[in-house]
Amino acid sequence: MIEMTLAEVADVVGGVAHGTATVTGGAFVDTRTPEPGGLFVAIAGERVDGHDFAEAAGAAGAVAVLGSRPTALPTVVVEDVTAALGVLARHVLDRLPDVVVLAMTGSQGKTGTKDYLAHVLSEAGPTVATRGNFNNELGVPLTVLRATPETRHLVVEMGARGVGHIAELCRIAPPHVAAVLNVGTAHIGEFGGREAIARAKGEIVEALRPDGTAVLNADDDLVAAMAARTNATVVTFGDGSGGRAPDVAVGELTTDELGRQSFELSHRGSGATVHLAQVGAFQWRNAAAAAAMAFAAGLDLDTVAESLADAGPASRWRMEVTERADGLVVVNDAYNANPESMRAALDTLAGIGSGSGRRTVAVLGEMLELGDEAPEAHRGVGAYAAGLGIDVVVVVGPAAAPIAEGFDAGTSGGVTITTAGRAEAADWLRHNVSAADVVLVKASRGAALELIADDLLTGSGNEGRSTR
Repeated sequence: MIEMTLAEVADVVGGVAHGTATVTGGAFVDTRTPEPGGLFVAIAGERVDGHDFAEAAGAAGAVAVLGSRPTALPTVVVEDVTAALGVLARHVLDRLPDVVVLAMTGSQGKTGTKDYLAHVLSEAGPTVATRGNFNNELGVPLTVLRATPETRHLVVEMGARGVGHIAELCRIAPPHVAAVLNVGTAHIGEFGGREAIARAKGEIVEALRPDGTAVLNADDDLVAAMAARTNATVVTFGDGSGGRAPDVAVGELTTDELGRQSFELSHRGSGATVHLAQVGAFQWRNAAAAAAMAFAAGLDLDTVAESLADAGPASRWRMEVTERADGLVVVNDAYNANPESMRAALDTLAGIGSGSGRRTVAVLGEMLELGDEAPEAHRGVGAYAAGLGIDVVVVVGPAAAPIAEGFDAGTSGGVTITTAGRAEAADWLRHNVSAADVVLVKASRGAALELIADDLLTGSGNEGRSTR
């Protein structure tokens, strides 16, 4: 963040300064992840009031607070803390004219693409990127406020719960390069349908100026149609499976026994071979989207290809592959889930099983925010697992029970284990998996299935080693 006095902050956000201080660090909302010299943002929620943690924030390094009432630290008091945070972020960004803002949205793959892109861009200059999935009305301004005069690239992940949300985020961080990765069914219960999701996601390209660049998935019909919603330059990516020839093309895709992909990346008549270190059937698409955005920011093909090859996971619980000391392989993809990402993870599991000869075990929990479509969506995941020939499906919790129904209806020899919750699932796994198996763990964030993965790797005293 640029250096600002408390009085300057108050003037920008239309608040009242109580006390004096000079903010030199970024902003934060959690005292466990402080920004030294920074601004603590006190949000009064239904269960927790951030103002009560002002002293702890001070002890952690904050010099001031942005809140709705005075605190023990120097405080800028405003009526709407979230709105003020957005105003402050836009002000800071406007004072950093050399920063190139690259923003992305999509139903899945945002965080993976963001991590690839941040890694690639860091080769060309200081880069700030969204941490984890801080992609909402708090996360976006917090990301912006980590930028400094030395920053050259600001990589911003943007999520939405409804029409208008991304447009608002773009007012906080107007993008120079904006990408739409896909339109799937994540949060379909909140939106009401894929067409509504497309309307919301497309707001990111509508925010571009004519001299900007829209990066669109050529293989997704709803995304490709967004080219008509912007006057900016349009660059597409994909493998041509949607019937359109992409500007940034992936071909000759192969996968090794642990699910790591290699492919030929082509752009403007030139090609380079990329060998990805990360695991997942969808990684090529995340990497291609990141490459297209990096090209729009001025990087060359060879630099991008080499950087993609040495990019490791930057975010936890996303296709983390670990081999236990006795040989058991655990794929921890427990950070989030929707029908599309479930299928992609199952593809990876099946591929590892086929390539290594291991028995495949899928530990699957509930997918949230699917509304009335939830039962059928879960049954569809089970049927998909059956079609892939997954050996064992362990269903965690009653809300995920339709997965078992779909699997049982389609399998020709697979086994279904239905459990009441994490404890029962973990207990079954402790006694029934071995070095000859590969276990996938996946569900929406609320299911917290990473605890099952942790139990598999450490609960019996085994220490895992990463295969990356």
